[in-house]
Amino acid sequence: MIELIKITKRYGSIIANDEVCLKVDKGELLTLLGPSGCGKTTTLRCITGHCPPDYGEIFIEGKNVTTLPPNKRKVGMVFQNFALFPHMTVFENIYFPLKIRGMNTKEAADRVYETLNLVQLSGYESHYPRQLSGGQQQRVGLARALVYQPKILLLDEPLSNLDAKFREEMRFEIKELQRRLGITAIYVTHDQEEALALSDKIAIMKEGRIHQVGTPEEIFEKPKTIFVATFIGLSNIIEGAVSAIDPVTLDIGSNLKLTLLYRKEIKIGEKLRVLIRPNDVEFLTDEGEEKHNIFEGTIARVTYLGNKMDYLVDLPSRLVIRVQTDLTSRHNPGDKVKVHLPVNKCKILS
Repeated sequence: MIELIKITKRYGSIIANDEVCLKVDKGELLTLLGPSGCGKTTTLRCITGHCPPDYGEIFIEGKNVTTLPPNKRKVGMVFQNFALFPHMTVFENIYFPLKIRGMNTKEAADRVYETLNLVQLSGYESHYPRQLSGGQQQRVGLARALVYQPKILLLDEPLSNLDAKFREEMRFEIKELQRRLGITAIYVTHDQEEALALSDKIAIMKEGRIHQVGTPEEIFEKPKTIFVATFIGLSNIIEGAVSAIDPVTLDIGSNLKLTLLYRKEIKIGEKLRVLIRPNDVEFLTDEGEEKHNIFEGTIARVTYLGNKMDYLVDLPSRLVIRVQTDLTSRHNPGDKVKVHLPVNKCKILS
């Protein structure tokens, strides 16, 4: 449905997009996820036509639209700040895109009422934006983008101005609407939880480049780089040098050895970085038959997070491991503990 080929956009000496390549399938919701200033919004503006790229090509449904004006692309946009006209009613705000396209008045009005019902705002057509809550204003912004039935919906951090409760409600409403309408969508956010909850696929961006594209599970479970691993989800990153091959063993300091499942060609002395998520680390009371990756340490910090406990554990050689458990496991600062890093949960990063 959408294909970007080596999209490059510069603002003076700043490279906002650096040869961005991306494909989005029909009916898919893809999230662009990354820190502020990484080029997410510029990518959207290139797709809408409001920010022509310096280099590269943009295809929609197989048609090259790189030089096509915005009003010819049939792309809807939902903004972070709602961008509603304060002097217009809800009806007039949603009607506006149809008016400038010259749609028949009766047909346009029917379309507005139909869209109001779609976003659960029937009965609010005579209200002004100032009379609405933040969540209702965002629904108006969404309705205005959907009313002319675009093939593609682009959403630029649409929930960042809402409080936590409304954000959670709206993210599921947006996903449900997108699925029901079968519309292709690109959603920009820097919120990891939002991206994981909404997306069919996630594209991780940094400094104008896309580092990895995959399903939420792939991005979380199999990050390809240390940036992806540390940006999405909490991470323990352990570095060491290969000291044995069968099994692959890392020397991580103070006579500590980390055993890995690794089948690629590897050399003694090679430096590796290993990821293990805090929820995959275990506290042990009895080693049982497990022989690998058990380390003794001291609880340095305990944090209660409502539905789980979060610990920092000091290990020898200044290693610090973060552990998250359910509420049945309770330790206090200063407690001596044994932590187990399951071999099958330790992942090599490139």
